[in-house]
Amino acid sequence: MPASARDLFLDLLRTAIDAGTLTKLTLGKHRGTDATLQNLFVRPVTLKNVPHLTFVWRHPTRDITKNHLPAAALALLEPLVGSDFLDAHLFTDTQTAQLECQPDGQAKLRVKQVTGVREAPAPHDRIKTHVIPATAPWLRSLGVTNERGQPREGMADKFRQIQKFAELLGHLLAEATLPTDRPLKVADMGSGKGYLTFAVSALLSTRARVQGVETRAELVELCNRVALENGLAPGLIFTAGSIADTPLASVDILIALHACDTATDDALAKGIAAGASLIVVSPCCQKELRAQLRAPAVLADALRHGIFQERQAEFVTDALRAELLEWAGYKTKVFEFISTAHTAKNLMIAAIKSRPPGDAAAASRLREFAAFYGIRSQQLATHLGVSLVP
Repeated sequence: MPASARDLFLDLLRTAIDAGTLTKLTLGKHRGTDATLQNLFVRPVTLKNVPHLTFVWRHPTRDITKNHLPAAALALLEPLVGSDFLDAHLFTDTQTAQLECQPDGQAKLRVKQVTGVREAPAPHDRIKTHVIPATAPWLRSLGVTNERGQPREGMADKFRQIQKFAELLGHLLAEATLPTDRPLKVADMGSGKGYLTFAVSALLSTRARVQGVETRAELVELCNRVALENGLAPGLIFTAGSIADTPLASVDILIALHACDTATDDALAKGIAAGASLIVVSPCCQKELRAQLRAPAVLADALRHGIFQERQAEFVTDALRAELLEWAGYKTKVFEFISTAHTAKNLMIAAIKSRPPGDAAAASRLREFAAFYGIRSQQLATHLGVSLVP
C-alpha cells in the first residue's frame, strides 16, 4: 500500500528533526478539544548547548511556550498532524512541505525545493542586554545580583522589575518636555530600599539630582551608604520623612511606587504642586473609597463577594486619579508595569504635563464618574481643591 500524504509528511518531519535541518514547523486549522487554541509553532533552539524544540501554543489572548528534547517533541507532534491540526507547514534548509487535510481523512501534500542559508538556532541562554547593566556595582551592594551579574536567589523578579522600570522610564522621558540647561530634579517618594531610585540615578547619570524619601531611618542610612560607596553621591541622596510632610518646592520628575492607599494621592499632589513635568506612580492598597462605593443596583449581587469589592475599589480609585490628573493638565497613561507573575502591584499611572490645569470638560467627566459610583470625596481631589459633587 502506498504511503499516505500524512505518512510522507511525517517522514519528512522525522528526517528534518533527526538531521537538525528543521527551520520551522507551523500547525494550523485547529479542530481539537481546546476551542481557544489557534496554532502551534515549533522551531529549534539551543539550551545549555543542547538542541531542543520550542513549542509556542497560540491562543487569542496568550501564548504558552514549552521546550522539549527532539525525540520527545516528535512523539508529541506525530498524533497532532492531520488530527488536531488539519494544516501543517514544514520548513527545512532545503525544502518546504505543506500538508492539507480534510475532516474526511483526505489529504494533499506539496513539497518544494528551496535554496538559501539557514540561520542558526536561537540560543535561549544567550547573554541578554539590559537597560541597567547586570554587573552594576550598586545592584550587588543592594543584594540583587552576585559578582557575575546574575540575580541572587529570590531576587530574579526584583531584577526584572528594575529592568522593566528603567525601560519604561526611558520611553516616558523621551515624551516629556524636560529642561536641558540644568540637571533634572527627581524625587522618589517612599523609596524603600531604593532599588528603583538607584535605577533612576543610573539611567539619568549626571543629568539629574535624585532624592529618595523614606520613613524608615535604617533604609535611609543603608541607601546613603551604598550611594556613597558606589560613587553616586551627592547626585543621589536619601532623606528621612513621610510623603505628606516632606517639603518639595520644585521638581521635574516625581516617582512614587507602591505608596500605600492615600499616600499615592499625597505624592501626586506634591508632584502637581511642585510643577513636575513627569509623574510616575504605582498605587497599592486602595482602601479609601471602598466604604463610599454605591455601585448601580445591577452590580449589587456581584459585589457581595469581597474580592469583587476590592477590585472595584482599586479600579474606581485609580480611574479617578487618572481623571484628576487630566484635569490638572497632564496627559495620562495607565498600563501594566510588569507581569503579575512577578508582582501583584503591577499597575502604573504615568502623567506628562501638557497644558494648563482646570479643563472644564475634564472636570465634568470626573464628577460624572464620581457620581456614578457615589463618591463624594477623595484625597487627591481634596488636595487639588476639586469638588466631586456636581
